[in-house]
Amino acid sequence: MHYPENKELQYLFGKVENQLKNDLPFAIYRKPEQEELVGVFQMDKELRFTNFQDRGFVFAPFDLTKGAVLIRPDEIVTGTHSLQKKLDRAEVALSDEGKKEHLELVEKGIQEIGKGNLKKVVLSRKMEVALTKSPLAIFNDLLQQYPNACCYLFHHPEVGTWCGATPETLVKVKGGELWTMSLAATLPFEGNEDPTWGSKEIEEQDMVSDYIREKLHPALERLEIDEAKSVRAGNLWHLRSEVRGRMKPETDIQKVIITLHPTPAVCGIPTQDAMDFIMRNENYQRTFYTGFLGELNLLGPNDVSLFVNLRCMELNGDKASIFVGGGITSASNPLNEWIETQNKSKTMLGIL
Repeated sequence: MHYPENKELQYLFGKVENQLKNDLPFAIYRKPEQEELVGVFQMDKELRFTNFQDRGFVFAPFDLTKGAVLIRPDEIVTGTHSLQKKLDRAEVALSDEGKKEHLELVEKGIQEIGKGNLKKVVLSRKMEVALTKSPLAIFNDLLQQYPNACCYLFHHPEVGTWCGATPETLVKVKGGELWTMSLAATLPFEGNEDPTWGSKEIEEQDMVSDYIREKLHPALERLEIDEAKSVRAGNLWHLRSEVRGRMKPETDIQKVIITLHPTPAVCGIPTQDAMDFIMRNENYQRTFYTGFLGELNLLGPNDVSLFVNLRCMELNGDKASIFVGGGITSASNPLNEWIETQNKSKTMLGIL
């Protein structure tokens, strides 16, 4: 691929190509609204798991009982990536493949909510498309297209190759201060119109904020949740509330992570019942989709910056798997939910 005229970036991308060629573990990423790219390189092929006390880059699955993978930072390389011209958005031809199955899945979810077993459940599907670009070229396009997202490329020979541009923070911790977000609801970005949220979206957002308040309260000395605001992520709008708090001295980061993951934005409410429903009814294994990733004590002890693995794809040979889902509540309509997943799929399909 064509490298930017930037020596440190050429060196960093060269390291990534080398790790891929030698099938060695690494993660390269850029946090939202920053120019610094960070590469974390492990020099052997061992598969390591973490209890969140280690230092490195963590890549965790949706089902945390399967273990969170750690890339050990044998070498850390940084570079500056400044935005060039934004890519022209490719027109994406959408397929109706999987529509019948997804409508049936959503209908099942609505029935389960109607029985009073769930308040909300997030249901998703997987799409496979042909791959014509290298992992590094895809990552470079994600950096250009999504400056407000956490963009990453991850590889481990035992896990596979993943990349994405996620708009959602799971949790940040620094000096005992904690920051997270309550994110729900989706509408397409059209023209320069502000979104008009219906009662379904507002209720869904309130549900997530209430859940976070209830879950985090015992671990924190102080907790503040802001009013919900409309935020744009690429060609979509979401409702988001900022959440801030101060951890109790005895609270450790593992407890906070286990309390927050999986969030209602990727699983549902109540968490365990929603998770059981997803495992039984989605017709594929999510693995690392809707898991989380990011820095673990990399910049110092108890300094953590983790993002939910949304807007992502798994790269495998000449194929890419793309994952899309949506939050189902009693007010959901199966056809509208299908359209929402179609809108969401344009994010990654446009990059490919």
